Amino acid sequence: MKAWVVRRPGAIDGGPLALIDRKEPMPGPKEVRVRVSTCGVCRTDLHLAEGDLRPKRPEVVPGHEVVGRVDAVGPGAVRFGIGDRVGVAWLRHTCGRCRYCLRRAENLCVGPRFTGWDDDGGYAEYAVVDEDYAYALPDAFDDVHAAPLLCAGIIGYRALRRSALPPGGRLGIYGFGASAHLAAQVALHEGATVHVLTRSAEAQRQALALGAASAGAAGDAPPEPLDAAILFAPVGDLVPVALAALEAGGTLAVAGIHLTDVPPLNYERHLFRERTLTSVTANTRQDGEEFLAVAAAIPLQVRVVPFPLAEADRALRDLAHDRITGAAVLVTDAGPAGPARRERV
Repeated sequence: MKAWVVRRPGAIDGGPLALIDRKEPMPGPKEVRVRVSTCGVCRTDLHLAEGDLRPKRPEVVPGHEVVGRVDAVGPGAVRFGIGDRVGVAWLRHTCGRCRYCLRRAENLCVGPRFTGWDDDGGYAEYAVVDEDYAYALPDAFDDVHAAPLLCAGIIGYRALRRSALPPGGRLGIYGFGASAHLAAQVALHEGATVHVLTRSAEAQRQALALGAASAGAAGDAPPEPLDAAILFAPVGDLVPVALAALEAGGTLAVAGIHLTDVPPLNYERHLFRERTLTSVTANTRQDGEEFLAVAAAIPLQVRVVPFPLAEADRALRDLAHDRITGAAVLVTDAGPAGPARRERV
């Protein structure tokens, strides 16, 4: 099969990824193999390629927003059958025994594994996953538009919940890419007033089109104090900016897995009056199930920019240089634009 691997982590313009031929993976006990149709391109993949996240093993295949059809099942796998459409997300294994798993906080598990970091992901024609960590996908979304839901959507949803936005509250969103444009729609659907702060003029226009009350530059003050804020841009300099925009008792949730250094904070200006700064770490499977149900019920508008699998490196370069508004999605030969799916048993 064709697969992209992280060969030499480094600047994306230096070509850290390589497209190689690799043997098709075989599913182990309770695993299913997925013939990949589409795979979303996430900023975490960029951090992995550039070495901000050190790869857990040599030549790992990135990609953790995977959509496809089950084409083989391992021993004991009974949840999905051949031909079922499934999604594979970032969280792919937890121990089930640590104090976090036992209190239903599996996103903080002390022995987790992640798709496209610990184990091969979806920048390939096939992927395998434990059936307990795969998602049945709502029919409201085709393969291209379902892919971004599996990380951008789920993490944005968790970030929204972590921000403790009160009913009918005022939410600030800093950065407006794949995750933010989905979280904003959930917040708007739930009755929030949303203010978007981002450097991209095109993203500002998209935010207003989706229903944001205002859209300005990332460093600007919003037109009114915020009850909650989410930082999607991996820019630590925006942390004090967002905290200063919060009303008393407000919360800033930092959604990314990587953030540049945060400058010094002034206690009275940024944290006093019970303002809260919190982070978001992965997600639980419950987050994923809840979000997919909400996404289908709204239904969310997912803005996508498709790329053929052979151009995964270009997709990441475009993401790095802010040339993508919405979500980049890789499409394989088995995808919507390719030939009919081949059944395998």
